[in-house]
Formats: sequence, C-alpha cells, structure tokens
Amino acid sequence: MDVVLEDAAGRVVGVEVKASATVGARDFRGLRALAEASGDRFRRGFVLYTGRTTVPFGENLHALPVSSFWSMPA
Repeated sequence: MDVVLEDAAGRVVGVEVKASATVGARDFRGLRALAEASGDRFRRGFVLYTGRTTVPFGENLHALPVSSFWSMPA
C-alpha cells in the first residue's frame, strides 16, 4: 500500500501507484487487504497507473490513469 488516507470520522481510502500501462487483479491485493482490515470504514481503493482507461475492479475499487489528474476539466 502506497498511501492510506483517513479522515476525522475514520473513513479510509487506499491508493496504490504502479509504473505500468496495464493493471490486473493482483495489483489490488493490498487494497483488498486494507478493505478487509478496515471493514465498514473502507470507502474506496484506487490503483494509479500509466494506462489510459478507468477500470472498475470490484466494489469500490478502480484503476485510474495517473494522467487524469492533470487533464481534469476546469
């Protein structure tokens, strides 16, 4: 797990960063473990990768292109 964010209410979001143009289920192992350990506090998990497509990988788990952070509409 690269980053775990927790707000004052205890809600948790996890972020993995991969230097890869593809993602697979294996890339979500750490996020799934975080979700299991956090229980109801877990809100979302993201894998940031160098690909071009946002891909769902189960409930509250998504792969996001890292480029989406600087190409967001104003």
